[in-house]
Amino acid sequence: MNLPVLFLYSLPLLYFFIFLIKFIHKKRHQDCYILDYELYKPTDDRMLCTRFCGEVIRRNKNLGLREYQFLLKAIVSSGIGEQTYAPRMVFHGREECPTYEEGIEEMDEFFFDSITKLLKRTGIPPSEIDVLVVNVSMLAAVPSLASRIINHYKMREDIKTYNLTGMGCSASLISVNIVQNIFKTQKNKNALVITSESLTPNWYAGNDRSMILANCLFRSGGCAMLLTNKTALKRKSMFKLKCLVRTHHGAKDEAYGCCIQREDDQGRIGFHLGKNLPKAATRAFVDNLKEIAPKILPVRELLRFLVVSWAKKLVKSYSNTSKEAGVGGGGVGSNNNNNNSRAVINFKTGVDHFCIHTGGKAVIDGIGSSLSLSEYDLEPARMTLHRFGNTSASSLWYVLGYMEAKKRLKKGDRIFMISFGAGFKCNSGLWEVVRDLDGGDNAWKDCIDNYPPQTLANPFLEKFGWLHNEDPDTFSVPDDYVIP
Repeated sequence: MNLPVLFLYSLPLLYFFIFLIKFIHKKRHQDCYILDYELYKPTDDRMLCTRFCGEVIRRNKNLGLREYQFLLKAIVSSGIGEQTYAPRMVFHGREECPTYEEGIEEMDEFFFDSITKLLKRTGIPPSEIDVLVVNVSMLAAVPSLASRIINHYKMREDIKTYNLTGMGCSASLISVNIVQNIFKTQKNKNALVITSESLTPNWYAGNDRSMILANCLFRSGGCAMLLTNKTALKRKSMFKLKCLVRTHHGAKDEAYGCCIQREDDQGRIGFHLGKNLPKAATRAFVDNLKEIAPKILPVRELLRFLVVSWAKKLVKSYSNTSKEAGVGGGGVGSNNNNNNSRAVINFKTGVDHFCIHTGGKAVIDGIGSSLSLSEYDLEPARMTLHRFGNTSASSLWYVLGYMEAKKRLKKGDRIFMISFGAGFKCNSGLWEVVRDLDGGDNAWKDCIDNYPPQTLANPFLEKFGWLHNEDPDTFSVPDDYVIP
């Protein structure tokens, strides 16, 4: 065969070879890694103890005995301890009339503490940040909070910025998804993700029960993360994003209105948590799991689940047929609840650790029950809720920090993150641990040896249980009342 003919025959093979090299090269640069993250730990003078919480509640002159009793029940059952943090305006007694500047200062204190520490520890200067994503749902500033960070750190003129508001507690995974999509089209980039919530302008001072509840759950916190798709930094990274799924039920009125900022009858703005919130969360959660399960679980588990589901449907169908035929007494369909129960997919076959949003004790319990998780699996979320409360979108990262501080995370481990947010949204993602993590130096460092504590009992019931015995017609809290 002469050379020209050989060349013509080899062209398709050469084209395929070049295409394969380009595809592999492109995929290598599309990966999304967390190089490092910094959890914000406010100063001790912003810590809420039981005594001070009682004082804050007493200052609200719009509350009656019924509201006090409701708050007592909510706080005692919340799962929150005595070392969470609040904005400074609460300690200054300004929760009914916070200023705009106080809200900005609350964010500045978090921004410049956490970002500075993160950049110093990683050795990445501000000039090497290509993308900045900031999510603070309930504070809109002009210029934006992202611009405020750029101005402070004198970042580059061509930096790409995204300033998210109104995304709620699931916003951090939305921010990560934005970075992930950018990394798919641009290589060798560093991205800084900032996630927090401003409580200063959003403390509710009215007496609507559905809005008072937010004061019991939400606390100050935040997280700064440095993400990259640079292959040179791969081995230095902590986590690699494997999969991320977002579910949004905003088109359904019931889901849209169950978790919303609005005014009460007196015109006071607050965050309404509706009674249909659990139902909306469950539906979003189930739909999200249906989409992400096939992407993160082994084929053998998916096949097992399908076979078991089919078998249970077959047994149920036979049982119903038997009943209709009059064979119900002691037969197949009468007393066999196990066969009639739904098949449960085992997420532990593809997941080593569960990073659950600390929306409240009921949220953690509900997810634990749905996924058949052990107390060991739920411990990071429970302890985070107890120590830091619900810090909105940054909660997931405090849960992750607990796992790291406990030295649970080893190379190759897979971490499943689950978050919920207003909208109503459920977002989830799977991360892989890139290297063994030895505990690090995060917000848990000074207290991790005390967790889990012997008891998570809240002392509020002991101090304020007398409220249950008061007469609504004669009850009043005197101005000089001294909290026990």
